[in-house]
Amino acid sequence: MVGGQIRYSIPEEMKKGSVIGNVAQDLGLDLKRLRSGRARIVTGGNIHYTELKTDKGILVVNERIDREQLCGDVTPCSFSFEVILENPMELHRITVEVLDINDHVPVFPNTDTPIRLEISESAAVGVQFPLQSAEDLDVGQNALQDYVLSPNENFILKQHANPDGSKYGEMVLQKALDRERHPHLSLKLIAVDGGTPQRSGTVNIDVTVLDANDNVPVFNQSVYKASVMENTIKGTSIITVNATDADSGLNRVITYSLSKMKGNAVNMFSIDEHTGTVSVSGQIDYEKDRKYEVRVEAKDHGGLTGSSKITLDVFDVNDNAPIINIMSFSSPVSEDAPPGTTVAILNIKDADADKNGEIKCSLDGKLPFKIESSLTNYYNLITDQHFDRESVSEYNITITASDLGSPALFSSTKLHLKISDVNDNAPIFNENCYSAYITENNSPGFSIFAVSARDSDWNQNARISYLLEDTQVSGSPISTYVSLNSETGVISAVRSFDYEQIKQLQLVVKAQDGGSPPLSSNVTVKVLIQDQNDNPPQVLYPVQTGGSLVAELVPRSADVGYLVTKVVAVDVDSGQNAWLSYKLQKATDRALFEVGLQNGEIRTIRQVTDKDAVKQRLTVIVEDNGQPSRSATVIVNVAVADSFPEVLSEFTDFTQDKEYNDNLTFYLVLALAVVSFLFITCLVVIISVKIYRWRQSRVTYHSNLPVIPYYPPRYSDTLGTGTLQHVYNYEVCRTTDSRKSDCKFGVAGSQNVLIMDPSSTGTMQRIQSEKSILDEPDSPLEVS
Repeated sequence: MVGGQIRYSIPEEMKKGSVIGNVAQDLGLDLKRLRSGRARIVTGGNIHYTELKTDKGILVVNERIDREQLCGDVTPCSFSFEVILENPMELHRITVEVLDINDHVPVFPNTDTPIRLEISESAAVGVQFPLQSAEDLDVGQNALQDYVLSPNENFILKQHANPDGSKYGEMVLQKALDRERHPHLSLKLIAVDGGTPQRSGTVNIDVTVLDANDNVPVFNQSVYKASVMENTIKGTSIITVNATDADSGLNRVITYSLSKMKGNAVNMFSIDEHTGTVSVSGQIDYEKDRKYEVRVEAKDHGGLTGSSKITLDVFDVNDNAPIINIMSFSSPVSEDAPPGTTVAILNIKDADADKNGEIKCSLDGKLPFKIESSLTNYYNLITDQHFDRESVSEYNITITASDLGSPALFSSTKLHLKISDVNDNAPIFNENCYSAYITENNSPGFSIFAVSARDSDWNQNARISYLLEDTQVSGSPISTYVSLNSETGVISAVRSFDYEQIKQLQLVVKAQDGGSPPLSSNVTVKVLIQDQNDNPPQVLYPVQTGGSLVAELVPRSADVGYLVTKVVAVDVDSGQNAWLSYKLQKATDRALFEVGLQNGEIRTIRQVTDKDAVKQRLTVIVEDNGQPSRSATVIVNVAVADSFPEVLSEFTDFTQDKEYNDNLTFYLVLALAVVSFLFITCLVVIISVKIYRWRQSRVTYHSNLPVIPYYPPRYSDTLGTGTLQHVYNYEVCRTTDSRKSDCKFGVAGSQNVLIMDPSSTGTMQRIQSEKSILDEPDSPLEVS
């Protein structure tokens, strides 16, 4: 038995049919022997990597030879088989060494899945992070030789060898991580073999930087600016702030809040803690705060806080009407105040701004005033015209202040200005001339007429006093005829008037006001005295004599209508009081005579006959037309005869009438004497009583001081002929030692007037003084 051994070295992955070696030649066998010996390859496995070509004597590759599959990582890698020949039997071992070729790249496990590392950003520098090892099926120089880490600033790669010779790598942290800058790091780990060409395998390393709460929330603006209208409705959004936290997870969840604010801003705004939306929560008033500065905070769950500032400008809304304050107001104002006089000073403010706060001031209606601006927000109300209090005594002034906003707001105030009076108007009488009437035989003190004047002024300037101007009437002062009440203007008669003596009075009344200086005006008053039927008719003819008789002679031959005589009478009254009518009251023979009603003519109404008596006595009554009428009677003696002796004999009986007249005269003289005696007796008694009382008062109230009489206003003495129109009370200090006694006279309380004896020559002053001395102390004395 012949044996031999051949060793071949071939690279892996040779193509099928590739010649491994010439076995025949290498074994020293010819081709015939190979054929004759039926050379064949005997292997122990199922896979026949080689094939012997006996016709050529060569060994070729029969199957793909993969060293890694065949030997794994064992080196050297070879497989052996035997070549058997028969006749003679020969056994030859052939070893084929499979040489590695770089046909595999380094491969990381789960190449499609990157290596995922989670590293906290707070990890310390120098920390090592083992990496997966790559696997390269090649061996030797073609096996994995080195690891390469993609460039980065945080990690470096350190390589280590296992006991089996394999290599692995570790990443070492050389620079602290910052998740906020690089939350994720994508690295590449490259495994490189030593073959030619060089092959490499790559695996991705995803480094997730775990967050550490090392970042405070940061707002996107350091200062936020926004604007808001005043009176904005609560809940209205103003601005949304935004803060970010570079951290992650809960560390980046931010809640917003407003930091503690000063003043009114505390309750004015609120913020949504999740969205950062700032809203109005209070009443925004531009007039209180025109600008708000609010500090907003953002806080993460780690407790770190960032802040920013919000500046809110408040825009004005015209929500404030002007406010009018009266700083000074002068009322009343004199009516002679010149134009330009300041009446009031006003302070007008509007809390709004710009146009909303600009004020326009005006007056309502047409008034003699105007408004002028002085200082800021101050206005003067000044007069624009001259005043006339008599036309307008007071003004209701409405001052309106409006702003220039849209819509405009306004406010107003009212001033009640009174015009004080100046004595610039004289009293004015209602008439230019007055006519008054008084019936004669009036009582002294009788009110004749009242003049009235008006004064357009006011108060003291309009207080009118009436004065009687000094004029003369028939050489006597007018005050001896009439008196004038200075307050009421009532003209009263001082004496009783007689129409037959004076028919009218013309007096001048002056009305004077109480101003300073006083103004006055005059008016003429004509007092017309009206006749009263106070005088009976006076018979002028026939003349009535006491000692002799007068008779009218009528011849018996007188015809009808014969004029016997004419009764002539007059009446000093006037008007109808002087219209006389004549009537025949008595007659010896009424059928013989008649009297003319109007002319008083006595005529025969029939033919005189011899039968008619010689002596005819006619009583004629003369009446006036007054109410009541007054009359006078006259006796007309008529003698119906043709001769005078006949008449004389018939009238001798007239002596009886004379005796009757003498008796009447006696009784009248007697009555007068009795009345005179009684008057003198009363006068003596009164004087005695007065003297007694005077002596008593002198003893009780002895004093060396003189008596000072007090005369009331408007008192005038008329030398005994004057009178007062009313009863007056006078208050006189009695000059006693105690100085406490007084004498009171009653005020005007009655129209009754006591007419004094015209023959008295004492003055009112003297009479009053005597009464003051003679009367009891403290007793009222009424003088009229």
